Amino acid sequence: MRIFIPGSEDKIPASFIYGEMIVGADSKSLSSAANSLRLNDDSAKLKSMFLLIGAIMIWGANWPVMKLGLSHITPIWFSTMRFSLGAICLFALQSVTGKLRFPPRKDWSLVISVGLLQMMTFTVLGSIAMTKVPAGRSAVLAYTTPLWVTPVAVLFFRESLSRRQLIGSLIGAVGVMVLFNPLTFNWGDHTLVAANLMLLTGSFIWAMCILHLRHHKGVCTAYELAPWQMLLASIPLALMARFVEGPYTGDSSRSFLEILLFVGPIATAFCFCAVNAASMWLSSTSMSTAMLGVPVIGLLMSVAFMGEHLTVPLGGGLLLISAGILIVTMNAAKKHKLQNKPQEPALPGEQPASM
Repeated sequence: MRIFIPGSEDKIPASFIYGEMIVGADSKSLSSAANSLRLNDDSAKLKSMFLLIGAIMIWGANWPVMKLGLSHITPIWFSTMRFSLGAICLFALQSVTGKLRFPPRKDWSLVISVGLLQMMTFTVLGSIAMTKVPAGRSAVLAYTTPLWVTPVAVLFFRESLSRRQLIGSLIGAVGVMVLFNPLTFNWGDHTLVAANLMLLTGSFIWAMCILHLRHHKGVCTAYELAPWQMLLASIPLALMARFVEGPYTGDSSRSFLEILLFVGPIATAFCFCAVNAASMWLSSTSMSTAMLGVPVIGLLMSVAFMGEHLTVPLGGGLLLISAGILIVTMNAAKKHKLQNKPQEPALPGEQPASM
């Protein structure tokens, strides 16, 4: 902190300096600087929210697209192609724009957890399970993250839940259970049970990555880390695919190439960057509840294009999940507005307003 005596303003400008505060500056200068910082912070958060909404829409549509893709290629090779294309797109883009940088040691843990868990493990489990489970149901089970994130965030990371957040999360969880409807599940089909367990395991893994992203204090942005995370996911996926499924199994049809162009650059390169960027701004509970929008879009797309039927439990579950998301996001917006309400800085000798 730099401190100067009022009256020496001709020697030191009365303004905020990054990491420092000059005491004795006039209140208008301090207010202007503080409001500028808040506006920059608000702009970044608003951009993250819009990117998240776009990613949720695209990822919801991606589940029936992936189901179609699996008719052209085996699951692990499909996952390999997805992240290889995503990595190539981001490496090329960052090289052209001068943004490419090797992650510093402080961010290695995030590269490993997101690359090997969120990207590689979650995606390959989902791809294998989708060969046995309809696309809509797969999306629902894969995004049961609030069931894991909320209790872990509260118990271990001391995140506080408002009444609205708690109610919204519970309503969303009930919606997931209505869609899952375990009473009608064929528990005697061991292959189907294993596929559903894969989706739930993937959901738990994603939940842990949401918590890691939220509480990690790193150097690089989600965008800067994404190509390295996708590269790290692609290498073991390619080895696993070759060992488990044999030589490359994809065909060269036009429809499959169109699927790859959507799944790789858009649903992988763009969406993972957008979602992980939003995870660094939003609370873990809000983030996991917002992601319930993915199975809502996925189910609607599956009904519209894949011939899945819109049943009463399906409609009821969609309404409950939508209500839960709305409650949580409205609460987050209201809290953010109150926290970022401009305040006049205290003049020398005055006590600052308590927060």
